[in-house]
Amino acid sequence: MSQALEEHTEELLSAARTATGDELRSLTYFTEEDVEQLYLRSDLSRTADLVGFAESERHGFHAQSLYANTQLGDYFFTVRVFENGYLTRVIANGHGVWVTTDSMEIDRFEELASALAEILRSFDSP
Repeated sequence: MSQALEEHTEELLSAARTATGDELRSLTYFTEEDVEQLYLRSDLSRTADLVGFAESERHGFHAQSLYANTQLGDYFFTVRVFENGYLTRVIANGHGVWVTTDSMEIDRFEELASALAEILRSFDSP
């Protein structure tokens, strides 16, 4: 675990818990090179393919540049909807996190993404 990640793990987890409450399933940090699961709710299995998920979510680094200067404005975050919950990806300053949750109200995703992006912006560039 990098020093920057060690310094910010509790802050990221606290922000995710505050925004999602008991619906928080997992929190995973990633960069272009690394992936580290920071939290997994105790009732869930550790069988998820983090590397596979990371490969998919790393496309977000490229998407940020693709969406730059469009009429949509700046890219903020991505929410993916699944049968058993949601995945929210946030990328800032070369760092990313994805959070999985149970179902929850849609406005809570914006709160979650905003809080996590603010923390990621304080990281040093990878």
